[in-house]
Amino acid sequence: MAEPNRATCRRHQTIESDCRPLKELIKTLLGDSPQQLQGIDYSTLVDFSRITELFISKHGEYTGNNPFPHIVIDDFLPESTLQLLLDQYPLDQDRKEWIHSTPNLSAVQTEKRHLRDVLAMPKAYRELIWELGSSHFLDALTKLSGIRRLISDPELQGAGIHQISRGGFLKIHADFSTHRKFDLARRLNFLLYLNQDWQESWGGHLELWDKDMQGPPVRILPKLNRCVIFSTTANSYHGHPYPLQCPPGVHRKSIALYYYTNGRPEGEAEPTFATTWREVPEGYKQP
Repeated sequence: MAEPNRATCRRHQTIESDCRPLKELIKTLLGDSPQQLQGIDYSTLVDFSRITELFISKHGEYTGNNPFPHIVIDDFLPESTLQLLLDQYPLDQDRKEWIHSTPNLSAVQTEKRHLRDVLAMPKAYRELIWELGSSHFLDALTKLSGIRRLISDPELQGAGIHQISRGGFLKIHADFSTHRKFDLARRLNFLLYLNQDWQESWGGHLELWDKDMQGPPVRILPKLNRCVIFSTTANSYHGHPYPLQCPPGVHRKSIALYYYTNGRPEGEAEPTFATTWREVPEGYKQP
């Protein structure tokens, strides 16, 4: 066998020697795998492990709740995520992306604005909405509701960041059941409230009513980090029907998201793009 070229070996050793500090630096930076590269943040805004376990445990409660399937979950987001949302709330109300919702329907809805363009949202909101539309969250929603093959809405039709000012209200209604563009069946509503120190006396309670409007309704205070999820059918009547009594400059704030399927069980709801409105019975009206 030929003897190794000593000059080549010496050059190789020199290269190895010269490169050793660089290799050690790369190993320090990368660790054992690229996933350990320092400076990359793999954290999520939603604690998916916790939420999935919670949704599994709440399935029976969700499906058994009256007047229609729903659940109320407090402390939905981690404190760190919640603080990001509060710090980054889009206060610039003069931006054209803030839409004055249904300005011609003041008899049933007033003082409401919403922001649905994700590219016009602060980073934390954009990331959170993406996570809440991810396959991980859709799978968790299926475990909660029993509704399979859920689809999130990239257009946020009627959804996004919602804000209602003093004097505003939203009369009791059942939502549109069909997505205008994708022709999908709307199946779930997701609401997350962002109202710090919200007072009972300010009103704004979400009310859930039975299909015959006989009452009494389920009343839910829209307090900070409270999440409400409910099934969307022809009979899932809800709203906050009385003018808000919060101080001027204070708003009832929430993130609203809707989830769809390609079709729905027969008889659950007729396809419609319209919202159905109902009056609160006299015996239950607030002063």
